[in-house]
Amino acid sequence: MPLFPRRRSRRPLAALAATAAALSGLLLAGTGPAHAATGPTEISIDPFTNTTSQHATELEPDTFAYGNTVVASSQVGRFTDGGASDIGWNTSTDGGTTWQHGMLPGITVYQGGSWARVSDPAVAYDAKHGTWMVSGLVIDANVNGAGVSVSRSADGITWQNPVLAVGNDGKGYDKEWIVCDDSATSPYYGNCYVEVDVTSSNNLVELAVSRDGGATWSAPLSPSGSRNHGLGGQPLVQPNGTVVVPFSTNGTSIRAFTSTNGGGSWNSTKLVSSVSEHPVAGGLRDGGGLPSAEIDASGKIYVAWQDCRFRTNCASNDIVWSMSTDGSTWSAVTRVPIDATTSTVDHFIPGIGVDHTTSGATAKLGLYYYFYPNANCTAATCQLEVGYTSSANGGTTWSTAQTVAGPMSLSQIASTTQGSMVGDYLSCSVVNGKGVAVFAVGQTPTNGQAFDEGMYTVSGGLTVTAGTVPTATDPVVYTAHTANGNASFYRNAN
Repeated sequence: MPLFPRRRSRRPLAALAATAAALSGLLLAGTGPAHAATGPTEISIDPFTNTTSQHATELEPDTFAYGNTVVASSQVGRFTDGGASDIGWNTSTDGGTTWQHGMLPGITVYQGGSWARVSDPAVAYDAKHGTWMVSGLVIDANVNGAGVSVSRSADGITWQNPVLAVGNDGKGYDKEWIVCDDSATSPYYGNCYVEVDVTSSNNLVELAVSRDGGATWSAPLSPSGSRNHGLGGQPLVQPNGTVVVPFSTNGTSIRAFTSTNGGGSWNSTKLVSSVSEHPVAGGLRDGGGLPSAEIDASGKIYVAWQDCRFRTNCASNDIVWSMSTDGSTWSAVTRVPIDATTSTVDHFIPGIGVDHTTSGATAKLGLYYYFYPNANCTAATCQLEVGYTSSANGGTTWSTAQTVAGPMSLSQIASTTQGSMVGDYLSCSVVNGKGVAVFAVGQTPTNGQAFDEGMYTVSGGLTVTAGTVPTATDPVVYTAHTANGNASFYRNAN
């Protein structure tokens, strides 16, 4: 039986409380997640009506939690050829149980700003300055990624007009991310870092720094050496102030680099792992294997991505991961044991979360991801679903995977020039022992619009448990580099 999300009325969205979901479960016949989670509730939907973008579409969420507050951001009103009408925010002050929603002001022409479009939202919190931040890739009328905006809020609900952190300088930009140093003992406490790649310089990676709560930003700098080109970096800050930035080298590998002086300079990159990727069926835009990265209280870095190295003939992707305590030396890649390597399931677009108050053998991890029960499907037959698994012992063992949402057909989600889209990335925040995520779900529209793709969550999140499934130790059986061949994604992924 499918998981039918609970719906809200289509009234204007100023503030809303997430209601309890009443859904039936989906069981996959022995190859996918073993049971269904409590079903999702819709917490926001695209309110725009401009004829140039697709409605109703809302996708590509990121979340960040500090205390009991969780802030999520997403693209709203997706354009076929890149970007969205605006960035939407969803904020919970009770650990993901109830939510408020709105649109960021002053970025695009649809919300009182000057930019034609915006994309790639990411969330951070600056504890020193008491400031929530949402970064976005601003896009001009020529559909060029022109720079990085940062919107700020004291409470995650009332937002200021944005400042421009990077760009508006004639260069092309893509796939920014943002993080702040929230460790009071760090010598760089209160520093915030924006990472972005420069498409006009072959995806050269750059970072800018703010030391005043995101009001002003330094000129961006790049890591030293020659292997500093890529996409999708997700910077993290260790308790001692060291910044670690894992990123994709345009799909062929995951690398990382560091700064030990508060972003004054950036060290050369180190290899995390090569990437072997099964091409996701149906023309789904799957992010090209971008990494999802998180950090625990001790400063250990966890990086997850989709990879087919443990599957015979690269028949489908697993979610795999690697860990590091210093950003330079990385553990061997292991497979999250969602199902057997002989299953037909394809797993992709991971969003890993870590409870920032836990570490080591008691680190609590949550992992959301999208999947197809049958990897060998077509655009007409693929069934897209959302899954979840967790670990309460730093990844030693994992819980039995759960189906969170779906199935949905690819015709129910936004269309782009690079495929149907729920997002190039996904995110998870672990709050009070629960994995909280916001994710895109598409349904058949009933109101005359082309789409009905909104933001959903499981109210209160899903429990993080140790489970009994040990981390997989399967042998590597496929060693070719990325199989997707999607070079256009890495040229323009906004």
